[in-house]
Formats: sequence, C-alpha cells, structure tokens
Amino acid sequence: MIELSSKQRKILEKYAQPLQSVVIVGQNGVTEAVEKMTDSALTAHELIKISFNEFKDEKRDLAASLSKACSAVLVRVIGNKAILYRPAEKADERKYEKALEKAKAKQSI
Repeated sequence: MIELSSKQRKILEKYAQPLQSVVIVGQNGVTEAVEKMTDSALTAHELIKISFNEFKDEKRDLAASLSKACSAVLVRVIGNKAILYRPAEKADERKYEKALEKAKAKQSI
C-alpha cells in the first residue's frame, strides 16, 4: 500500500471534487457486495467517491476497513463521502501518477 503526503492528498481531493459517488453504503452497511463493487470501481477509475447514506457515525472506520479490503488508500472523508485511491495495475493506465510524482518531487526539495 502506498503512503500519500498531504500535498498528494490535496491533489487527489481536487481531482475527486467533480466526481459522482459510484458506491453507496446503505442500510446493510459494508457488505461483501459493497466490497466487490468498490474493488471493481477502483479497477475501472482509480479514484472514487463513496457515499454513506447510513452508518454516518461510523463512516471513518467503515471507509478505512473498506480501503484496506480493497488495497486502496483512504484519501479523505469529507461530510458523508469518502475518497479512495488505488493506482491502476498497468503503468500506462495510471491517470494521476504524474501529478502525484510532481507533488512528491516538490516536497522533497
């Protein structure tokens, strides 16, 4: 699992801002079906939003466990939405890698 700096998190938040939620946690909570949906959404998009319609008090813990189950990074929980990131397996399909590397290079200077 990768570690993100605060600058990298900010960049991913910026890219996630216009995105619609692709996974919704409802009355059944984080089920196996939700984990599978999250995993496939991460494979397709790399960066996704998850909405919490229920379990709003436990959203941070649920988002962290969901990110761990999908080998993703929890970027941030804002309101009742969580942002998850997992780079694409193929290097040429990674959409955000250049921006993240640029932020990492600036931070090390």
